[in-house]
Order: sequence, then structure tokens, then C-alpha cells
Amino acid sequence: MASTPPSAATPRGNQPKVVWWNDRRYRAILYQVLVLGGVFLLGWYLVNNTLTNLASRDIATGLGFLEREAGFDVSESPIEYSPADTYFRVLVVGVLNTLKVSIIGIILATIIGVIAGVARLSSNWLIAKFATFYVEGLRNVPVLLQLFFWYSLITEGLPSPRQAFNPITGVFLSNRGFGIPVPDWGGTMTAMLVALAAGILAAWGIARWARRRQEQTGQIFPSFRIGLALIIGLPLLAWLIGGAPTAMDAPELKGFNFQGGATLSPEFAALLIGLVFYTGTYIAEIVRGGILAVSHGQTEAGLALGLRKSLVMRLILLPQALRVIIPPLTSQYLNLTKNSSLAVAIGYPDLVSVANTSINQTGQAIEGVAIIMLVYLTVSLSISAFMNWYNRRIELKGGR
Repeated sequence: MASTPPSAATPRGNQPKVVWWNDRRYRAILYQVLVLGGVFLLGWYLVNNTLTNLASRDIATGLGFLEREAGFDVSESPIEYSPADTYFRVLVVGVLNTLKVSIIGIILATIIGVIAGVARLSSNWLIAKFATFYVEGLRNVPVLLQLFFWYSLITEGLPSPRQAFNPITGVFLSNRGFGIPVPDWGGTMTAMLVALAAGILAAWGIARWARRRQEQTGQIFPSFRIGLALIIGLPLLAWLIGGAPTAMDAPELKGFNFQGGATLSPEFAALLIGLVFYTGTYIAEIVRGGILAVSHGQTEAGLALGLRKSLVMRLILLPQALRVIIPPLTSQYLNLTKNSSLAVAIGYPDLVSVANTSINQTGQAIEGVAIIMLVYLTVSLSISAFMNWYNRRIELKGGR
């Protein structure tokens, strides 16, 4: 048996020592510390340089300007506001206007996108081609140009209030906006809204219970019809209990414009239409791709069981396609919310518009831009968190 040469074996106690700067672990820590230190020094230099320049020009810093009187009006506000209010309140108005167009836009864009995406897969030639024309036509035109087009169409294509279109009693279409009547029911309206919220919660609870019951027993419960009956029936019951009021607050022409009722301004209408139709094209493609990602055998199996095509789409294809649709759909919701900042181009008083006016009056651009960034970051992270939560709920749970 051959013996190991003395030079080939090194006693454990005589292992060569590695200098710390040659150890990969220590070097990794050192590099991270150096990078963090460099970032900190760069940030300190930028902040210090900015504060020095602002002080040399006698420009005030801080958020104290939020408590001062704004002194300018906005064209529309979801809450009470006057020029005598503070900058903080006018920024709140801008945030609410941004949220209003974003939430309504997300809902409408989703509806239009799903319809267009399904329509592109239709066996009807005319429907499929019309959906293709819509998708390929609008998504290749910049959204800002579309906003200009819709705004010009409303303000230049519609008549003045005195010659406004009156297609339905109480409804007026003019270049000053769209006026519609609203119920003037006082406390009954509040009770109906509470009943509507209760109906939606009850319908959601019944749907969850019916889904668990079906998984355990295989029996189908008509949760959709019962939920729809609750959503419609509870507000109707509240209306009847409240005395079944029928008074309406309809818009009336007074002077050069309409007063009363509810008015959809040209700026809001153009912004909403442009964002909805533009984002709807991308959602349509996402929906179409999600449906095509489901094996065609699923469709054949559903048809072989005697299900109608509409039921195959609603009960088999779309639930499975959701797992593919949700991640890119989140990006489109975020894009719609951020694209709402283009409202400043057509005069809609969103956050960017009122913040720009505040910056011009106070000169505190850094604070104003920081507020805009913080609001959009918060809204975007909230949308992402909700969509990620929903995506985890519908994903396939694999065994471990």
C-alpha cells in the first residue's frame, strides 16, 4: 500500500492564513458598505446643495405653505371648496379628482376590454373584425392625441347651451357638458345607498358560501340570481319604505349655462373617454391572450357536455384565463392611473394641475413635486397590493 508523501499532507494546525481582504465574504461586506456610504454622501451633497441654493435665493422651504390661503378656484370639486381655502384643501380636491377618474376609468376600461377581447375570438366575422379595428386603431394612437380629439369633438362639435341637444327629457348635451337629472330624495337616497351596500355585501357572502358548498357537495346554488335580487331589491325596499319619492332635480337653462341636476364637464368627459378607450385596447389583448392560453380541449370538453358557448366562456375559460390575465392587467390599471396626469393638457383639475398652480404661486417646486410623487406612489402601491392579493386567491395551490 502506497504511503502519502510528506509534502502532500498538511497538518490541520499549519493551514495557511487567508488575509481578510482576500476573503470573499469580507470583501462582499466591504463593497456593500462602500456603496451605501457613497449613496449616502451623494444624497447628503444633493440635499445640502439644494438647501444652500434655496437659502441664497430667499426661497422658503417646508410644508408650511399648505396652511396658507390658496387664492385660486378650480372648475369642479367633489367637496366644497372656495379660493379662501388652504393649499392643503385644494390639493385634496386634486387627489379626489384623480381618484374619481381613475376608479371610474378602471371599471369602464375593464368592461370594454373584456367585451372587445372576447369579441376578437368570436366566430361572427363582422364582430371579430370590428373588435380588431377598435384594438389596432386606437392603441397605436398616442393617448394625448386622443384626449385632444375627444375634447375638441365635445367643445367644438356640440352646440352651445341655448341650442343643446335634448334627446331625453331632462338630459342636455352641449359644449358646456352633459346635464342629467338626479333624484332629490333627501334621507331616502341615503337609506337606498346604505341598502345597496348591504345588498352587495350579502351577495358577496352568499357567493362565497355557495362556492364552498359546491366544492363540498357538488350541488349548485343560484347565488348570482339571488345576489342580483338582493342588490336590486334592498334599495327598492328602502325607496318604498321612504314613501316612494319621485322628485327629480333636473338641469335648467339659466343665463348662458345649465343649473341644477348633475353636469359632466367636457374636460372630465374627454379625459374619461380617452383613457377608457385607450386602456381598453390593451386589456382586450390581455384578455384574448389569456383565453388562448387555456387548452382548446377545455372548450371541446364543455361543448361535449352540452354547454352553450356563452357558458363555456363564463364557467370554464375565463376562470382559468384569470390566472394569466391578472398580472399584466395590474400594469394597465397602473398605466391608466398615471396617464390621468395628462388631464392638465385639457384643463381638468387633477392633482398635477392644481399642484402646478400651487407651485407657480408659492415657488416651492420641490415640495409640490414631492407631494405629487408621493400621492401617485401611494395609489399605485395600493392598486398593486390589491391585485396581488386577488392574484394569490385565484392561483393554483400546489401540494408540497
